[in-house]
Amino acid sequence: MTRLALVTGGTRGIGAAIARRLAADGLRVAVNYRGNEAAAESFRHDTGIPTFRWDVADHDACQAGVREVEKALGQAVDVLVNNAGVTRDAMLHKMSLQQWRDVMQDDLDALFHMCRAVIDGMRAKGWGRIVNISSVNAQKGQFGQANYSAAKAGVIGFTKALALESARKGITVNAVAPGYTDTDMLAGIDPQVMEGIKAQIPVGRLGRPEEIAHAVSFLVDERAGFVTGATLAINGGQYLA
Repeated sequence: MTRLALVTGGTRGIGAAIARRLAADGLRVAVNYRGNEAAAESFRHDTGIPTFRWDVADHDACQAGVREVEKALGQAVDVLVNNAGVTRDAMLHKMSLQQWRDVMQDDLDALFHMCRAVIDGMRAKGWGRIVNISSVNAQKGQFGQANYSAAKAGVIGFTKALALESARKGITVNAVAPGYTDTDMLAGIDPQVMEGIKAQIPVGRLGRPEEIAHAVSFLVDERAGFVTGATLAINGGQYLA
């Protein structure tokens, strides 16, 4: 049977590129989104990939959402890509508790919610692929992003621990840490600031969503069973771990 992949935050940016790539690889694909109906409708129209709406920061909604996907598509999730996330940038002395919590809930708590919803099924089958999207700023830190850097660093620690727990069950768990990538998340950055960012990237440009998707494609492949607990840095040389 063809494997079923679920991509969170999958209707735009990196998530959409991942979903498209996995579909092109021959997987059945479903994507989750939280609130942008226009983007979801455009994505469904362009790709034919089904979309399902729930908030990944809500534990019960994740449990129900995964069951809905599995019922609609008639099989259990084999591949999970935890891509959904937000930023709420501010220097710590100006950061509100809500800004901290929003990022922790969407970028880190959501991994627990989503992995908890699929892990039993993967363990029962003796096969699974989980890829968690982290960030270059988890590895190097970033001014004004104590919340985001902390959450995305937590993604890497979570990935390593779950990889150890799952290895004997045929489940691999890996992280991808993109550098600055040409998506809507960067659209609001001042052009002068953006030029400064590019100047810090040795290859001299932003990443492309398709380049991140290519890495995910490799990690979820049937032949990548010996790769687990790894963090694949894709940042144009900006930070060399």
